[in-house]
Amino acid sequence: MISGECFCGQVSYQIDGSLRDARSCHCSRCRKAFSSQASAYALVEPTEFKWLSGESLLSSYQGESGFGLRFCKVCGSTLCGTYQGAVHGVTMGCVNGDPDIELGMHIFVGSKARWESLPEATSEGAPQYYEGPPQAESDD
Repeated sequence: MISGECFCGQVSYQIDGSLRDARSCHCSRCRKAFSSQASAYALVEPTEFKWLSGESLLSSYQGESGFGLRFCKVCGSTLCGTYQGAVHGVTMGCVNGDPDIELGMHIFVGSKARWESLPEATSEGAPQYYEGPPQAESDD
């Protein structure tokens, strides 16, 4: 079982399954949404995700594409990504403990901030994609 919570601890969740396809997105929208140089998130099966506490403290944003975010109204932590209202991924920074997953790719590195430095792409590190992931791997 995997659990997570926001910075203030008032909103928490549980995943009765595993995380998959962890990635870091460096696009300008993710920088704004996460107030960081990139986002780091992993996908989940919506049926394996449940809120444990503080669901009434969540605020939501959904874009025209159907993708959105949920975040704590108290501390502002972005907890998860949604698609048409259902949770489809969680932010890695809000996961408690070691979720036993590593970033599998960096996406949209072609639009990363000039002040961000990424390690050199090597055969041993996570692949870097100038734009989105290859179509066969795309879930967002």
